[in-house]
Amino acid sequence: MKPQILIVGAGPTGLALAYSLARQGVPFRIIDRNAGPGTASRALAVHARILEQYDQLGLAKRNIERGHPVLSLDVSDGKQVRAHIKFHELGKGQSPFPFILSLPQDEHEEILVYELNKIGVEVEWNTSLLSFEDTGHGVKTVLQQQGQPEETAEFAYLCGCDGAGSMIRKGLGFDFPGGTYKQLFFVADVETEKPVDDMEKMDMYMDEDGFILYMSVRNAYTKRILGIVPEEFYERSDVTYEEINDYVVNKIRVNAAKVNWFSTYRVHNRVSERFQKGRIFILGDAGHLHSPTGGQGMNTGIGDAINLGWKLAAVVQEKADPKILSTYEQERIAFARRLIATTDKAFQTIVNQKLPGTLLREYAVPYVLPSVFKFPFASKNAFRILSQIHINYRSSLLSKGKAGKIFAGMRLPWIETANSDNFAPLRSIDWQIHVYGKATPELIGFARSQSMELHEFPWEANMKDAGFKQDALYLIRPDGHVALATDGQWLRVLNMYLESFGIEAFGAK
Repeated sequence: MKPQILIVGAGPTGLALAYSLARQGVPFRIIDRNAGPGTASRALAVHARILEQYDQLGLAKRNIERGHPVLSLDVSDGKQVRAHIKFHELGKGQSPFPFILSLPQDEHEEILVYELNKIGVEVEWNTSLLSFEDTGHGVKTVLQQQGQPEETAEFAYLCGCDGAGSMIRKGLGFDFPGGTYKQLFFVADVETEKPVDDMEKMDMYMDEDGFILYMSVRNAYTKRILGIVPEEFYERSDVTYEEINDYVVNKIRVNAAKVNWFSTYRVHNRVSERFQKGRIFILGDAGHLHSPTGGQGMNTGIGDAINLGWKLAAVVQEKADPKILSTYEQERIAFARRLIATTDKAFQTIVNQKLPGTLLREYAVPYVLPSVFKFPFASKNAFRILSQIHINYRSSLLSKGKAGKIFAGMRLPWIETANSDNFAPLRSIDWQIHVYGKATPELIGFARSQSMELHEFPWEANMKDAGFKQDALYLIRPDGHVALATDGQWLRVLNMYLESFGIEAFGAK
C-alpha cells in the first residue's frame, strides 16, 4: 500500500509516532538527514505516563529492562540532606510505573529503531526534506537521499518531528515565541573510579550559586551531571569540563576519572503559535522547547506522537471523521503552554533565587520539580504532575460528560483488580467501553453490534476511591483517555457521540 504519511525526523518523537502508526497498520515513511541514531545520552527521564502508553504498544518492558528506575531524590546544600523525596511512595497506587525511568536517549532510540526493524520498517537515514506543499488533497514533497537524485513524492499528511530548528515549522511560517535564560548550562556524562552506592537515587545540590543535579546513567560507574557553569564562563561557547571540574568536585564531591560526553548550552522556553496547518503537523521540539526541570521535554514530544498517531490511523483507515485531527493541536498546544509556564516558573526559582541553606527545605524543595510549587511535596499531586498522569483534555472537542469524579478528557485512572488491572485491555489500542459494575444486556448488544470491546469490572470499594461511579458508562479512547462519561448506560448518548465523529472501532469490518 502507498505510504500515507511522511514523518520527518527520527528522534524519540518521530520514532514513537512511527511505531504507533505501524502497530495500527498505517503505511508511512520516516526519514532523517542524519546518518543514524544519536550516540549521546542527552534526555534521560522517561516518566510514568509515557511508560503507560508504551505498555499499550508493547514497548514498556523492553525499555525498563534497558534502563533503571529512579525511586527517590535527595536535596542538599552541601552540608546535609535537607529533603528526601520517595517517588515510588508518592506514585504508589496511581500508576503501574511509580518511578522515573533513567534511560539514555541513544539507547531509547536504539530500542525503537530495533522494534521498527522487527516489523519491517526501516528509517531512511541520510535523507532530507527539501520542500513541501499542501495542495488541499495531499502534501507534495521533494526528498533527497545523500548522493542520489531528488525524488518527488505525495502523501496524505506530513509530520514534522525535525527538532528545534524545524524547517517544517519555519516553512509554515509559524512564530516560535518564548525566551532564553541568561545562564550557560552544562551537561556531562562522567565515569567515576568507584561505583555508585545507590543507582536508584537522584541528587540535587542547591546553594547561593545555583544548583547541580546528578544521577546514575548506564551503569554504577557513570554519572549524569547537569548544572550552571560558573558565572565567569557565561559569555564563552568553548568551555571544557576540565575548566569546571574543580567547581563540580567542590560542590558535589564527584571526581571524574573519564569524561564520556560534555556540552554547554542555552536553555529556551518556547511554544509554536500553531501545531497544525491543513495536512501538516509539528511535534516534539519542533513545537515546544522546555527547561530541563523535571525532564519533561522528550516525554512531551512522545506524548504528542501518541496523541496524533491514533487520530491519523483512524482517519487514514476511514474509522473517524477527519475533523478529529484538529483536536491534536487543541489538546497538545494547551498542555505545552501550561507546561512551559509552570516549568519556567520552577526553573527561574532554581537558577535565580538566592536561598540561605537554613531555608532550603522550606522554599527550594517545592520548586525542585515542575509545577509542584503549588503543593506540599508530601502530596501525591507532586507525582501526578511530574509523571504527566495528570494530563487531561477536558476542553477538547472529543471530551463529553462526567460520571462520578471522572471527567471526559481525563486519563483513565489506574486501578488494580482481583485478577489484573483496568489498563490491561488498553493494549488493543482501540476504542472500548468500560463499566465498573454491571453492564446491561442492551449495552452488551450495542457493543457487539459495533464490534467494540466492552469490559466489565466487578465493583470494588477502591473503584469509588479512584473516582468511578458504579454502573456508569465510560468510553475510552485508543490513547487511554476518557472520551465520554455518563452516569447511566445511555445508548442514545453513546450512539450520538460515535456518529458525531464518525467513529468506528479499528476492529470493525
